[in-house]
Order: sequence, then structure tokens, then C-alpha cells
Amino acid sequence: MTTIRTRFAPSPTGFMHVGGVRTALFAWLIAQQSNGTFLLRIEDTDKVREVEGSIQQIEQSLRWLGIDWKEGIDVGGEHGPYLQSERLNIYRQWAQKLVDQGRAYADPYTKEELEVFRENAKASKQPFLYRNHRPEQPPVWDGTQSLRFKSDPKAYKWQDAVMGELSTGPEAIDDFVLMKSDGYPTYNFCHIIDDMLMGITHVLRSQEFISSTPKFLNLYDALEITPPVLATLPYVMAIDGKKKLGKRDGAKDILDYGKEGYLPEAMMNFLATLGWNDGTEQEVFTTTELIEKFSLDRVQKSPARFDEQRLLWLNGQHIRLLSLDALYERVVDFWPESASTSTKEHKIAVLSLVQDRLKTLADLSVASSYFFETPTPNWSMADDNKQLRKLDQEERKNLLSQALTALEQSDFDASSVQDTLNQLLETTGQKPGILFSLVRLAVSWAPFSPALHDTIATLGKDETVTRISAAIETA
Repeated sequence: MTTIRTRFAPSPTGFMHVGGVRTALFAWLIAQQSNGTFLLRIEDTDKVREVEGSIQQIEQSLRWLGIDWKEGIDVGGEHGPYLQSERLNIYRQWAQKLVDQGRAYADPYTKEELEVFRENAKASKQPFLYRNHRPEQPPVWDGTQSLRFKSDPKAYKWQDAVMGELSTGPEAIDDFVLMKSDGYPTYNFCHIIDDMLMGITHVLRSQEFISSTPKFLNLYDALEITPPVLATLPYVMAIDGKKKLGKRDGAKDILDYGKEGYLPEAMMNFLATLGWNDGTEQEVFTTTELIEKFSLDRVQKSPARFDEQRLLWLNGQHIRLLSLDALYERVVDFWPESASTSTKEHKIAVLSLVQDRLKTLADLSVASSYFFETPTPNWSMADDNKQLRKLDQEERKNLLSQALTALEQSDFDASSVQDTLNQLLETTGQKPGILFSLVRLAVSWAPFSPALHDTIATLGKDETVTRISAAIETA
């Protein structure tokens, strides 16, 4: 059996966003499930659009997500170099082979002459085809002129691993540039050479390249190369489904999600299910499950919608899958400043209470701050509670005073606190929605908190007494 070899070959023209990373993920999953090889190649042949630092950002993005590569940039391998700007001699040699075979020629036309050709085609209501203007005696190619492929127009029919059977007529085939006058190859040429030399078996790319596939096939024929498995991935659309996801619609730097408290496992789950499912109702997948279950034949042909609310939900699900020790390691940078002097044991105890409420790791600061610093009483919050706004000042003080007396006599483990609170319901004759909400407010001054008995037990007796006393004085 042929060893599966896939690749991700981005251009360093800006930060990595959802669409690009999804392509990398799908290619990585295919390699992982067959014990194949996933490699990272950088296509830096467009020096005008190259953005400084992009290569490092691409590597950091993939590594954060958990996508590793066995071959390529910073790793090496027998097919290097993996930076296209360091492979110019290779492209020139293959370009010369096409020249020698009569399948490539130096472009003799200026931009102005080409514009005249286009205007004439437009005036005659005909599509502009460069092959209709091939020079009879092209100049000798010396590397300083653009080099064009001499196409062989014909119909093509091919199998796309996602889109199924596709076909096109000869009108889709035209002469295209192989080498630019600056000595750099075009994407249309160099990716085919690199994929062939690097033994790539599966090529995954975005839908925007599907119209170029016929000319790729024409070049494969000219080079006598058997095409790899081709898989076209539908666009990732903005949430309204009306346009391709762009920066204005949330296509931000993938690394920003990590800074905002998203887990890489959740992001991987989200990206994998953008246009793919395993045929079941399952939505939450571990990385191991994705590797086991992913297949190109389950990738949908229609565009996927980028729903950040779904990503947020998935992130909360993956946070809950973590053990407390694992979660503790992940939240190092997300504690409130007031937690800096607290012990690991206390932090773990707090995590055990708030884990189920976290949608992102960044939520931890707000969700836990009252466990580490005494909040200032804010009785206006009682007015926002339908139950508590029924109590007047004296009723508040009376209920809190009874709670304080009872809790001072408690053993203060979670079970004892729960018993004390239940007895208070009988003693005061109040409903849980009133009594427990009032005590919760007095000890946390937060609109939400974990189970009251757990919250109080974690705060400890001294701190609980201090906070309820302060609430009584300000009620």
C-alpha cells in the first residue's frame, strides 16, 4: 500500500485564520489515521505580499492547535528545502525541461500589448485566451522574461474526493505563467513540482482553486505526472451564509482564541466539524476520536457556516472534560490578581466549584474573584432579584442575623453547612429562593455562584462570618 503523505503549504501573507487552519487539520487527520506523513511547506514565492513574521505565526498556530508535522519547515527531511524561495534552481530546471519539450515559451508581450488583446476580445464579445496569441517565434528564455506553459486544450473529467465527479471542456484550458520575470515560479507551477518531488498523495485545498484544476491537470499531463488525490474543501462562510468568512466577520488570528481562553482541543473539534460529521448526532469529539472517524467522503459539498456561539459551547464542553489537575495547568494565566498569594489546594478547590460554569478559561477571573478577595457589599444587586426585592431592610437584617448565628455554630465542612442551611429554612419559614439568594449575595456579591454550601465551605468560617456581618451592617 502507498504510504499516505499530505501537506499544508500556506503562503506567509498574513495571520492564520479559520479557513486555512481547517485545511491543515483535514490534511493532518488523513495522515494521522493511516500512520502517514504530514509535512509543512511554505510557499513564499509572492514576495510583494509577504508579511514579516507570518511564517512564525503559521508554525505557532499549528502547534497551539496540536497539529505537528514529521517533515518540513524547522523539522527537515529528505525532500527539503521546504521553503520555496530556497528551491528556485529546482523550478528553473523543470521549467527548462518544458521549454526543451516545446511545452513552454518566453512571453514576448508587454502589459500594454496584452491589454490591447483583452480589449479586442471584449469588443468582439469573445473570452480572452492567451493561447490565441502565441508568438510564432518566441524569444529564447533566459530567465529574465515570464515563461508561459503551452497548453493542450482538451476536455477533462476527474474525481474529486469531496465534490465527486467533475468535468470541463477545452475552453477552460489556457496558457498560463510558470515563471515570473523576477525568477520566482507561480503557485500554478511550483506546487505541482513540489508535490511530485515530495511524494504527496493527497492535495486538499479551498474551493477557490477548483476552476484552476483543469489547467493543473493539463500540466500534470505535460510533465507525465500521475495526479495525487484531489480534495476540494467548500468555503467557510460568515454566520449569515451570504459571503465567505473575512476579517470583518470574525476570521481573526487563530492564536487570539488561545489568548481569549479557548482550548485547542475545542478549536480542533470546531474546525473538524465545520463541514464534516461522522453520520451520527455526536458533536463533541476528542482528538483521538477525530483521528479515528474522519474521512473525506463525509465532508459536505456545501459551504459551512462559522458560528462562534457553537465554538463557545464546544469550549465549555471540553473544559468540563478536563481533570481538575489538567484544568489547573491550563488556567495559570487566567486567575484574578487576588489569587496570586493563594495556595494550590485552595485554587483547586475553587476550580472544582466553577469548572461547570466556565465557557472560556478567561471566565475564571470573574467566576472566582470573590473566593480570593472580600467584595464590597452592593445592595442594589438585591433590587435586580425578583425574590429579594420583596424584603425590606429589617427583614434582610433579621434573616442574615439568623444565618450568621447558625453558621457560627456549624462545623463548616460542606455537609454540615448544607444541614445548617436546611435547618434555617425551617427556623425562618422562608423559601429557598429568598433565604439562599440572600445569603449567597452576602458572601459573594455575585449574580451567580456555585452551590451555596460548597461556596461557604470553600470560603471558610472566618471569611463567611466577616462577609455576612458586613452585609448586616450595610443592609
